[in-house]
Amino acid sequence: MGADSPANLPQTIPAGHVATIITHLEMLEKPALEEIGSSLSLEKWAKPPVAEYLALFRAVGEPWFWTSRILMAEDDVRANIQHPDIDIYIIRDGEASVGFIELDFRQTGQCEIGFFGLVPEMNGKGHGSWMMNQALEKAWADDIERVWLHTCIQDSPRALPFYQRCGFRIFKQQFDIMPDPRLSGHLPKTAAPHVPILS
Repeated sequence: MGADSPANLPQTIPAGHVATIITHLEMLEKPALEEIGSSLSLEKWAKPPVAEYLALFRAVGEPWFWTSRILMAEDDVRANIQHPDIDIYIIRDGEASVGFIELDFRQTGQCEIGFFGLVPEMNGKGHGSWMMNQALEKAWADDIERVWLHTCIQDSPRALPFYQRCGFRIFKQQFDIMPDPRLSGHLPKTAAPHVPILS
C-alpha cells in the first residue's frame, strides 16, 4: 500500500466530536503490596444515592473528561452503582469526600477497576500509591485471576505511567470518536480544558 493511500492519511474529526485513544492494562497476579500510610481514609459505600454518586463522579472526573455515567439514564446509573457485584469505596479527607474507587466483579474470575480518582486539589500529593494499594488489596479477592483497567488520552498524563509503575501491562488500544458532551450540556464547557472543542 503506497504512502498516499487513504488508509495512511490522517482522519478528520467531525465538528462537535472528540477523538480519543483508549489504553487497556491488566495484571495477572497479585503483586507484593507494601504498607503505605495516608492521611486519607477509605470506607465502603453501600448503595450510593445516584445524586451523591454523580456529584462526586463529576468532582473527580470533569477535568479528565469522564463521561460514561454522565451520559447514562438515571435508572441505568442506579442499576450499575447498586449492583451486588460492584463495590464502591469512598475516599475521605476527614469528613470531606475527595475521591472514590469502583471495582467491578461482574465478570467471573476478573475485577475491573472501573473508576479510580481524587478531586483535583488532592492530586499530586502522593495519595495515589496508597489508593492503588487499597484498590488492589480489595480487587484480588478469592478466585480472581485478572485485574484490569483502562485509561485514555483525555486522562491525566500521569495516569498511564502510574498504572504501569503499579505493575499493570498494556494489552490493547482502541480509537474512538464521540459527540462532545460539552456541546450537549452534559458537561460544562470548562471541563477538560486540555481537550479542544471543535464546534
